[in-house]
Amino acid sequence: MDVIKQRMTEELTGVKKLALGPLVVPESVVVTWGIMILLVGLSILLTRRLREEKPGKAQLVLEWFVSFINGFAQESLGEHGKLFAPYLGTIGLYIACANLSGLVGVTPPTKDLNVTAALSLMSMFLIYGSSFYFKGLKGGLHKFVEPMPLLLPINLMEVAIRPLSLCMRLFGNVLGSFVIMELIKILAPLIIPIPFSLYFDVFDGMIQTIVFVFLTTLFVAETIE
Repeated sequence: MDVIKQRMTEELTGVKKLALGPLVVPESVVVTWGIMILLVGLSILLTRRLREEKPGKAQLVLEWFVSFINGFAQESLGEHGKLFAPYLGTIGLYIACANLSGLVGVTPPTKDLNVTAALSLMSMFLIYGSSFYFKGLKGGLHKFVEPMPLLLPINLMEVAIRPLSLCMRLFGNVLGSFVIMELIKILAPLIIPIPFSLYFDVFDGMIQTIVFVFLTTLFVAETIE
């Protein structure tokens, strides 16, 4: 029990750091760079031989994904959907890969509060930036007094509440799943963790990806409607 308690304390209280020569960087940064290299490499590999006639299976899957993201963005955001589709697709791919990275034996970057906070701030800049971009300075500021000026304090609170909710929802679910899987691996390290891993690492990880992308899209739609 002491070993389990010590291991859980280490997982909950600190961010793992790795030594890269003279540099010491958080593990979440190293894994994030690995995901970036993987996604960029796959994008180059899958798009270098695109064909209009008789496309391969990889191209069909790629076209389906792009069409799905474009269709989702246009259905949710109307005529402005194509402008937001690249961001939604990219952030979705990153969070999905980050949540699934535990399957290859590394700590998911989304277990690091700094990572989820950065993702939330990026989405908030997109959400409120789009409001000023499409409605101008006056129209963007007017959103804070809608539907009546008395709601100004509540609308201003949303500026902090929305990124906090995005951040803590993703962080809390990933951390909770990670802790449960670590406990299962310690108590029953052989066969039992496999079905639980399919749920916590795969199913729950994908659900959190969908929720983050969906809420970001919903908040953007509210600001530019």
